[in-house]
Amino acid sequence: MFVDSHCHLNYKGLVEQQGEILARARGSGVSAMLNISTREREWDEVIGLAEQEPDVWASVGIHPHEADQHIGIDAAKLIERAAHPRVVAIGETGLDFYYDHSDRAQQGLSFREHITASRDTGLPIIIHTRDAEAETAEILRDEMSKGAFTGVIHCFTASAEFARTALDLGLYISLSGIVTFKNAQDLQSVAKWLPSDRLLVETDAPFLAPIPHRGKTGEPAFVADTARYVAQLRGVDANILAKETSENFYSLFSKAVR
Repeated sequence: MFVDSHCHLNYKGLVEQQGEILARARGSGVSAMLNISTREREWDEVIGLAEQEPDVWASVGIHPHEADQHIGIDAAKLIERAAHPRVVAIGETGLDFYYDHSDRAQQGLSFREHITASRDTGLPIIIHTRDAEAETAEILRDEMSKGAFTGVIHCFTASAEFARTALDLGLYISLSGIVTFKNAQDLQSVAKWLPSDRLLVETDAPFLAPIPHRGKTGEPAFVADTARYVAQLRGVDANILAKETSENFYSLFSKAVR
């Protein structure tokens, strides 16, 4: 059974056919899905779906794209909402210097508030980083020195050096459908050596549908295709990788129950 460790079931493209999307995921062997929030206005919807569906879990967080619009969202507000029994993670948060939709300094401040919430709640933090490896690593090292926290670099596309930094800090790494793309040779090389006990798979649906679905709207059912591809890269049976990544999910997101 597979786990989709990062999807957006309330986003356009999925929410209109949510029942069918969930049914197809279950039919593809997906036993759990983590539904990620990126804006405060999504929190109620994301938590509400997790209340309705026993195999769907929720996160609360502010995407770096949205940092400028959520200056008032601090650790205290995140902690308050994270007390809900269906919320198992903080995020997604982090730094995105590729699009720069929010001020870089504000992205950093928001990122640190999320880390504080992660540390104080014991819930893992879901980290987005794009074109900001050095800055992300600097914040992670600085915050880790203040007190340990756990988390995952989601939709990993960074360098091997950054992967080693994240692993050294005790973080997990999640691979999305990007790893199946023909132009992702560097990522595929990293995927081959990542420790089996720190590896997750995800769809980031409705984005980044893997081969053979590229160009379609992504959905959680497709995590099985990504997992099979990663298993082939690593030279292991797909069932073994499914078991390993599922165990890792429940180890990291320990508030989630089977």
